[in-house]
Amino acid sequence: MINVAILGYGTVGSGVYDVITGNNDVVSRNAGDEVKVKYVLDLREFPGDPVMDILTHDYNDILNDDSVDIVVEVMGGIEPANTFVRQAIEKGKSVCTSNKALVAKYGTEILSLAKEHSVSFLFEASVGGGIPVIRAINESLTADHFDKIYGILNGTTNYILTKMDEEGLAFDTVLKDAQDKGYAERNPEADIEGYDACRKIAILTSLVYGKFTDFEEISTEGITKIENSDTVLARSGGYAIKLLGLTDKNENGIYSMVAPFLIGKNNPLYGVDGVYNAVNLHGDMLENVMFYGQGAGKEATASAVVGDIVELAKNKGVTLPFGWTEEKVKLSDNLAYETKFFVRADKNIEEELDRVLDSNIKLMSDDAPDSVAFITDKMSRAALDEKLGNLDVHVIRVM
Repeated sequence: MINVAILGYGTVGSGVYDVITGNNDVVSRNAGDEVKVKYVLDLREFPGDPVMDILTHDYNDILNDDSVDIVVEVMGGIEPANTFVRQAIEKGKSVCTSNKALVAKYGTEILSLAKEHSVSFLFEASVGGGIPVIRAINESLTADHFDKIYGILNGTTNYILTKMDEEGLAFDTVLKDAQDKGYAERNPEADIEGYDACRKIAILTSLVYGKFTDFEEISTEGITKIENSDTVLARSGGYAIKLLGLTDKNENGIYSMVAPFLIGKNNPLYGVDGVYNAVNLHGDMLENVMFYGQGAGKEATASAVVGDIVELAKNKGVTLPFGWTEEKVKLSDNLAYETKFFVRADKNIEEELDRVLDSNIKLMSDDAPDSVAFITDKMSRAALDEKLGNLDVHVIRVM
């Protein structure tokens, strides 16, 4: 018997409970032993819900029960999640979580603590919801040196940008629609400002390079400055705008950022729309491989969490070789990162902009009659800023 305790009975926690109880035959078969939810921790009551029979309001009930093998942290936030996870590990219980904020900030310390106590700490659902990209990096893609990893890592922003592109709607209008449909929080700052994607690309970068990547050192730009004229002009040139998390290693260093990018039709991420996510890795042997699926949602995230539970059950009493060292990834200044740029401005400075950029690609559309955009040659942002001077423009990178 593998006894599980779930910390938090919100959207993901209830999903984990439903998957374990509803699909118990396949979960237990894959785990090699019967998997049972023994406790659910939450401050609230749930009258009429079957979980009432195993509900506790006191974490010590879980902590002091030696029969609990696995603790599932799906509370979110830093505290008390951080304290609870560490206490569980110190009691010899393995832990899995969907908490990207916790993993990005304290993952290095928690992984070290798990090793010290001969248990494991897994976090598949912290990056791509139901997309099994973390396990693939750790178990399947172990023969390559990866020089580039990038992806659409936030379903909320991808939904907003897709609606703006397809329906010609303004950002504020689509944001309200996303909130009404439950795709965006009432306070959407973490999503639309790129903070959520930043933590996810930090986790992926740490795994790929085997060293800690500090999310606070990753340049982060959200989508709040994207206007309808940007999406219209991008579409006229065969591009879609996507918010990407990107880490690129080249001869000049390792660059990591979260920012909007124009994606061309020849890129597989071009067709990733709505609330879906995708991650692309480029290795020296494998070249490109992409993972695609639902990046959020109750069932998708719960599926990934239960996948971690099965993995922990199969490796009870073992510290899985997983994670990264305390040594930090040294990130280079993104102002030196070279790419093409989309530069959009009002028509009244078209001639001046044309002169300073000396670009062969100009984008115009009847649906944005007052605006014009140019696609530059490949250059650094520092070089572009020097060319632009004080011109009033909006700049987006092009992949």
